[in-house]
Amino acid sequence: MWMWDQWKKGFDVWEDATARYLDQVLQSPIVLGPAGKALNVAMRAKAQADKAMAQQWAAIGLPTRRDQERTLHAVNQLHSRIADLEEQIQAARASAAAPAKTAN
Repeated sequence: MWMWDQWKKGFDVWEDATARYLDQVLQSPIVLGPAGKALNVAMRAKAQADKAMAQQWAAIGLPTRRDQERTLHAVNQLHSRIADLEEQIQAARASAAAPAKTAN
């Protein structure tokens, strides 16, 4: 058990020193500048790849992700309208049935 405690203490010291060093390095403008540029290039490449994929889907006549999202939105709107109409019908039936019961 003694060896484990010694090893653990040494590891903790090493981990603390490494974490402090990496925090300094990763916050340095020397690292952040090129990393930001690389991320920017990667995002532009992804945008171009997404655009090319959408064009390929459209060229063969299949709906793109944007088309599917628009369709789903329209279906959700229709579903909401139907639910509202069903509630109005139930309310109208309930109000029509209530006077008939009080008349008897």
